[in-house]
Amino acid sequence: MASFAQQLGIEHPLIQAPMAGASTPALAAAVSEAGGLGSLGVGYIEPQAILDQAAQVRALTGRPFALNLFVLPDDFEPDMAAVARARARLDALMEREGLEVRTSLPMRWAPRFSEQFAALCEARPAVASFAFDLLTPAQMQEIKRRDIYVVGTATTAAEARAWAERGADTVCVQGGEAGGHRGGFLHAGETPLIGLFALIPLAVRAVAASGREIPVIAAGGIMDGAGMLAAEVLGAAASQLGTAFLACPESSAAEAWKRDLATAEDHRIATIRSFSGRAARGLRNRYVEAMESMADELPAYPVLNALTAPLRRAAAAAGRADLVSEWCGQAAALAHPQPAAELVARLMHEYRLARRALAH
Repeated sequence: MASFAQQLGIEHPLIQAPMAGASTPALAAAVSEAGGLGSLGVGYIEPQAILDQAAQVRALTGRPFALNLFVLPDDFEPDMAAVARARARLDALMEREGLEVRTSLPMRWAPRFSEQFAALCEARPAVASFAFDLLTPAQMQEIKRRDIYVVGTATTAAEARAWAERGADTVCVQGGEAGGHRGGFLHAGETPLIGLFALIPLAVRAVAASGREIPVIAAGGIMDGAGMLAAEVLGAAASQLGTAFLACPESSAAEAWKRDLATAEDHRIATIRSFSGRAARGLRNRYVEAMESMADELPAYPVLNALTAPLRRAAAAAGRADLVSEWCGQAAALAHPQPAAELVARLMHEYRLARRALAH
């Protein structure tokens, strides 16, 4: 059987995580040009922007790349009383912090997934990855008709098996250490935070039990080549790294956010709901300390995510990383600011050194 890298036509078993809000066409193209699989997180943007960004990647590289979407309902009916409470608390916080911006009700809470999915199919990337839920059988058939390789995100062994049974080509297992939004969908009312190195073999076994021999990708807290090899030893076919790429100049993460990565203390990285209404891993900063205690009273994703957008934009413009969603994985302090191509080369050098050391 061909290796994961051979199946995709890439050189290294390395994927740059999509990181919606921080990934850019330049970052994805640089990683793909360096032999990995570059990814663009397009879950927050409208269909035409998806097509435009995919075209920008293609203008920079002829190599395979991935697009990532959040699987959501097309329409939302939020609790407007919760919306009103959230707006009042956010406005009070922004006034207290001296930000000259206030919340407003958007035209809609998020782009329509069906329209985003149609744009992704039209863009026809080599790889498409999905989080927050399964594709429907009809959607899976539609995307496979275009020969797009499908990656499903799972936070538990049961979710890995569900993606395998739905027809995904591979499953990316997201350990509890992973930065950004949790991609789970089966365990309502829970936030599974299974450690990556426990989850990999569980997911490999679950996928095998589905009757489909598909590869498993490891994601969560991997910051160097030795971590990539460790994941491989446990059964992963490739590793997906996000936080390691956040500090790259090609990333669109705010500069203050990038600086905070270097001094991030491991005990200050936590699962946070108060920015978007969905569990996500990142730094406990001033915003989190002000809002997290009332997270259960705030609207769910994507409603809260839309309400906090003006604050996050204003805070980023003011250099206030302490009021921005500073998503990152558990080992964020290991991130090094260097161009993406150099980072890929360093990671693979470390990976080869670790393999040689293990062989001896």
